[in-house]
Amino acid sequence: MSNMESVAQTETPTIAAAGDDGPEKPRSLAGDAWQDLRRNWIFWAASVLVLLVVTMAAFPSLFTSADPGLCQLSRQHAGPSGGAIFGYNFQGCDVYARTVYGARNSVLIGLFATIIAGLIGLVIGMASGYFGGWVDAVLARGIDIVLGIPTLLAAIVLARRLASDPQNSGFWAVVFTLGVLTWTTAARIMRSSVISAKNQDYVAAARMLGAGHGRLMLRHILPNAAAPFVVVLTILLGINIATEATLTFLGVGLRGNAISWGIDISVAAPFVRETATPLVWPSVFLAATVLAFIMLGDAIRDAFDPRLR
Repeated sequence: MSNMESVAQTETPTIAAAGDDGPEKPRSLAGDAWQDLRRNWIFWAASVLVLLVVTMAAFPSLFTSADPGLCQLSRQHAGPSGGAIFGYNFQGCDVYARTVYGARNSVLIGLFATIIAGLIGLVIGMASGYFGGWVDAVLARGIDIVLGIPTLLAAIVLARRLASDPQNSGFWAVVFTLGVLTWTTAARIMRSSVISAKNQDYVAAARMLGAGHGRLMLRHILPNAAAPFVVVLTILLGINIATEATLTFLGVGLRGNAISWGIDISVAAPFVRETATPLVWPSVFLAATVLAFIMLGDAIRDAFDPRLR
């Protein structure tokens, strides 16, 4: 065999067999994460719970036709009957109806507070991680100062000050309070992700092609640094729901005619020896909701972290 024939045989491309799709295309990080989540029963259990709570908050009439504001003292501490499957509290209100309708305020406050915290954390974390230097030093010290403030104590003081009007339900006061006090973890996570992403080759290439700071941060860095940030916000949503219930229980959260799990727990606590049902069921729904969001965040975090695979 001559040398030319050897070269020809070496350079002849291999023809794929009929029906062969060729090598499998590599999956992205999101694709790998989805494959892990599909096999994770914790993710599905948490997703079902979250979907149920969100549906309950958005459409409470699908779960009960009773009026949560209709209270009759003649039914005080009465047991389950008819549609009132959880019985009645000391004011004669339907515990089941109030538990269902209480999901709306709790979820909305947690959601809006998390959005505010996310926006603050996004801006501060992006600026700190991208610019570095004295900007990073100043913003990092600001984060440390906020972290040094006891969150619950600061929330009590701030919420009481913002909702000093007795006619105020306290909804937006609690939202603003939680939003401005719970952004620090999200900011630190975003800062770390941005520092890691800005040193990648694609960012350097975009910078060499003339991309400005805004384009680099929004088009190249943020999409690749957002996954850990979103996970933290998912967990923070559950924490904010629990914190709202705590503030309401202490008398500095929602008030007046508002319906909330925290209010029902606070009202039922003095009468727990007479009947525990009005205290137990709002507590169970609150705990299940918080646990669902935290489990969902943990499952997503594990799926997006290559070191845990």
